[in-house]
Amino acid sequence: MSDPLHVELVAADRVVWSGDASMVVARTAEGEVGILADHAPLLSLMVPGVVEVRTGGGETTRAAVDSGFLSVAGNRVSILAEQAVLASDIDAAKASKDLEDAEKGDLEDEAALGELRRARAWVLATERS
Repeated sequence: MSDPLHVELVAADRVVWSGDASMVVARTAEGEVGILADHAPLLSLMVPGVVEVRTGGGETTRAAVDSGFLSVAGNRVSILAEQAVLASDIDAAKASKDLEDAEKGDLEDEAALGELRRARAWVLATERS
């Protein structure tokens, strides 16, 4: 049996989650990726989305993340994001309101489009939890 993955989910200002896992699912610029033990080395850009960390005990921890990087090497998964929040820490009503406001923005503006993607990720994280 392979060693478990050691996962660190880090925001710019703190460690959001750290521990062992059996699988990690994350959204990268190339699409959604699932990582199991003994995964080939990987470095990829993250896009706003939901990260799922499945522990050996069958529990799943979800977090909303903004852009950043995903690194896999030697059964270690590092997710470095500008913003990352555990789904359990997100106020669902506020996230829905933020999404509603973001949808009214100028979607031709890159900053407004980025805010819309982030807001969608936060709402999706609360819906999946």
